[in-house]
Formats: sequence, C-alpha cells, structure tokens
Amino acid sequence: MNDRYDPGYGDDQYELVGYDEYGRPVYRQVPAQQTQQQTYDPYAQQQQQGYGYDPYATTGQQPPAAYDYGTGQQQPAYGSYDPYASGQHQGGTAPHDPYGQAAAGAGTAQQPRIAEQTAHIPQQAGPADGEDVRDRPGRDYHTEQFAFVEDPDDNSEDVIDWLKFTENRTERREEARRRARSRLVALVVVLALAAVGGVGYLWYAGKLPGLSSDGSATGTATSAGAQKRDVIVVHLHDTKGGGTATALLVDNTTTKRGTTVLLPNSLALTSDDGTTTTLAKSVEDDGSDGTRDALDTVLGTDIQGTWRLDTPYLQNIVDLVGNIDVDTDTDVPDPGAKKKGAAPLVNQGEAQTLSGKMAVAYATYRAPGEAQNAQLERFGQVLQGVLRKVSSDPQAATTTIQTLAQILDPSLTDKDLGTFLAGLSDLAKGGDYRTDLLPVQTDGTLSAQASEGVVKNVLGGTAKSPDKDAAVSVSVQNASGVKDNTEKARVVLLNGGFTFLEGGTPGSAQATSKVTYADAAAKADAAEVAKTLGLPEGSVTKGRISAGADVAVVLGQDYKPSSD
Repeated sequence: MNDRYDPGYGDDQYELVGYDEYGRPVYRQVPAQQTQQQTYDPYAQQQQQGYGYDPYATTGQQPPAAYDYGTGQQQPAYGSYDPYASGQHQGGTAPHDPYGQAAAGAGTAQQPRIAEQTAHIPQQAGPADGEDVRDRPGRDYHTEQFAFVEDPDDNSEDVIDWLKFTENRTERREEARRRARSRLVALVVVLALAAVGGVGYLWYAGKLPGLSSDGSATGTATSAGAQKRDVIVVHLHDTKGGGTATALLVDNTTTKRGTTVLLPNSLALTSDDGTTTTLAKSVEDDGSDGTRDALDTVLGTDIQGTWRLDTPYLQNIVDLVGNIDVDTDTDVPDPGAKKKGAAPLVNQGEAQTLSGKMAVAYATYRAPGEAQNAQLERFGQVLQGVLRKVSSDPQAATTTIQTLAQILDPSLTDKDLGTFLAGLSDLAKGGDYRTDLLPVQTDGTLSAQASEGVVKNVLGGTAKSPDKDAAVSVSVQNASGVKDNTEKARVVLLNGGFTFLEGGTPGSAQATSKVTYADAAAKADAAEVAKTLGLPEGSVTKGRISAGADVAVVLGQDYKPSSD
C-alpha cells in the first residue's frame, strides 16, 4: 500500500507547505503552469529565508487551492494562505486554520512557529500519541525503540533446549560413572577390611591353613605351651572280643577348639618299675593310674582324669543320646549272625545312623589283616558322633552320665565328666572339633612329626619317649604263608611290652617257627617272646640275628595266632 503522505502518489504534482502538529508533512497541489516555470525547493527556501516565508507574496499570484491529506478535501485558496499559522493573511477572508492552531494560541501575542518542530521523514511512522516531538532534540535513537532487540527467537529457544538436554545427558553419564567408581572403591575397601578381619580372627584362633589347629608361637597370640587345656583319657574295653583302645579328649579353652587324639597300642611307655612297656600292656597291667602317669611322662601332658568306657556303657550312652550319625568306611558283619552271608549289621556309607549295638560293633571292628590303627580310627568316629549328640547344657550332660550308673575313676566325678563332655559337645556342634592320630614308629617311639605336630601343638607337651634299647626289640619274618599273621604277631608283641620290628617275608614258607637270640643274656627274653606268641619252648635257639634286634622270630605254618 502507498503512504498517503507520499508526494509521488498519482499524476498530480504536490509541494511541501509544512508539517502538522505531529510532525507529518503537509502538501498541496502545484498548478501545471507553475510546475513548468520553476522547481520548488522548500528546504532550500527555508534555509535562505527562514520560517514564515510566503512563496506567493512576491509573485502576486493567488495561491492555489490546498489539498488537505488529513480530510482528503481540497481547500479553497484565500487571499494569502499562511501555512504556518502566523496569524496574518491577505484579503478580507479569515485565514484557513485546518488544525485549530489559531484557537490554541489565541491568548498569546505571537503563535509558536511550526518550523521549530522536528522534521519528519516521509513514509516513517509518526510519533506515538501524546508524545511531543520537541522533547527529542536531534532525534536521537535508542536501542529500546527497536522492536527486534527484544523479539524472542523461537529457533534460539530450541537451540538452548537442545544444548541443555545434551549437557544434562552428559552430566548424567559422568555422574553415573562417578557413582560406579565410588561403589567399586567402597566394595574393594569393604572386601579388604573383611579379608583382614577374617585373617586376623583366624590368626588369633589358630585356624589359618598351614598352622597348627591349636596354635603355636608363630600361629597365635598365645604360644602352644601357654594355652590352657583340659584333658582326660578314655579307655575302651571290649568285654567280648578282648583288647583295648585309648584316646585323649582335649578341650583347649584358649583357642576354643576340641580334639580327640588317638593313641596306638604300640606306643612305648615306661612302667612303674622303670621297664619299657606298651600302652596296651600298661592298661592291662598297671591300671588307670599307672597308665595315666606313664602317658604324662611320654607326652608331657597333664591328664585330669581317666574314663574307663566298657563296651556295654558305650552302647548305653549311644542309645541315651538318640543314636549317632557316622560316615562308615566298611561293612561290619553282625557278630550274632548264625548263618554265613547274612546282611551286615553296619553298612558302609555316609551319614549312617548307628544304634548303640551298631556303634559298639563298628568301634571294635578290625578286618582280617588290618592294622590296629584302622580299628582305632573307627573308635574315634564313634566318640565324635557321641559328642555331637550329647547335650551342651552341663546339667543335662551330667544327668546322662548319671543315668549310665557307671562306676568312674575316683579322679573323675559324674559332674566333672558331664561338664567336660558338654563343653566338647558345644565345640563339636559348632565345627571346632577334629580327630588326630598320634604318629608312632614301628618300635613304639614317637617320630619328629608327632613331637612337632600333635604333641606340641595339640597337647602342648614335649615328647619324651623311653630309650628304645630299654625294651626288648623283636624282628619278625612271616614264613607261614598267611599275610595277616604279621600284623597279628605285631599286636601281640606290642601288647606284651616288646618292640616290634618288621623283618619282611622270606622267599618260601617254612613248616615250623623259630625264635633266635644272639647274646646269652637275651635267652630269657627269647623264651618270653615265644611264650607271648604261643610257640613251644623248643622253638627257641641261639644263632645269628640281624643288627638292631635282640630277638629274631620266623613264623612258620605251625603259628596259630591267639586272636583266632
């Protein structure tokens, strides 16, 4: 659309005659002849003649009718048209005042000159309503006048939102990584503390692998010798089959661990008269007191009491505690079976439930050709099974012992034994209990392994085996053709107080047995060996024997073990 103030609008020619009160230009139509005669320069004339210049005053021409853009009408020409409303006119007609300026300035001597108003650029929007252009000298422009400065840009908002989203996602990823690293560090710290705490506890309790079960000077805070232990000795007497089995029950109150130490019958002891004997013979000959003292001497222990447990009492206590569970290592035949091929009384397998009768049969069973240690280990299994079932309450355990109606050793009362078993029961139920076999050499003496391991760490003692030369050493060769006779002879000799030496097996069997001695002083010992083995006196002869033995025995086909 064309601006109504555009002087180039249409074909008519217009000239600028002034500005209205809002600073808008006012034009009038120029006559055709005047247009051809001169070119009107309103700005140049204003600069030369100043304000109030009348271009028609000198020519004497009648001013043409003025076109008023405000009303859209052509005004008649007066004698002298004063476009600036100066208050003077030519002719008798009142001057035309299209904007009411005469009325506005009626009370003043001179009307304000319109030329003082700020010039207005054509085609530019006029001043706002109520604003006086004279208040803006020099028409200085300010940034707040331009709308584009504060116009929001939709695209810029989208860019800002995208940048915020990208930044937030990156920050979230970084935060997730930081949290993950923090968790990992915390987990490593917790695991390290748990490991250190666990190792510290195991070190204090003497349970670290590679260290002794009951501690040593390098394994626990308290040395093995300084630890407090309660120890009693148990002798199992087989009232039907004969023979005994011995074990030590140890309660280490310092490390809170319990142990059953199995003692082989071949363990060499010193009897009351100073002679060398075996554990089995000492139990039969010296009784509980003599055997207890002999064990204290050999092992360096302090045994508080002796519990003689005959097989009927073992059966009763198993029944009282409600049977026991044992991982059996072999089938045990029923000793009361009348027919061969009958079902075994005890089956081999894990977690076999044994009644009192079955427990006795398993604890005393030794298969043909088996070493006595195999039977001893079964006895240890039964003992630990009983301890797991005995009450951990001292009063209840004491009641169980009293129910047996057993006559105990004077050094051990019902209350003492019940309280002791209750303490071991608590350890056995908690998994702090084990069974160890005391390693004994063929001559009955203790090995270095036994001295360092079981004797020192478990019992807290010092091995003091009697001089092996103090006992009569017997070398045995099995020429009977029966492999089991070697083990049976060994047991008999050990129980008789002799030291057994393995002599091997000759290349061929012999009909008769022989007992040989080299020194005349050993003739009486040779006769005693023959008697112990059940051989006739005529089998004893003097001759050459291997070094290291006092008496040599060759078992022939006439040898009949007493255990058969």
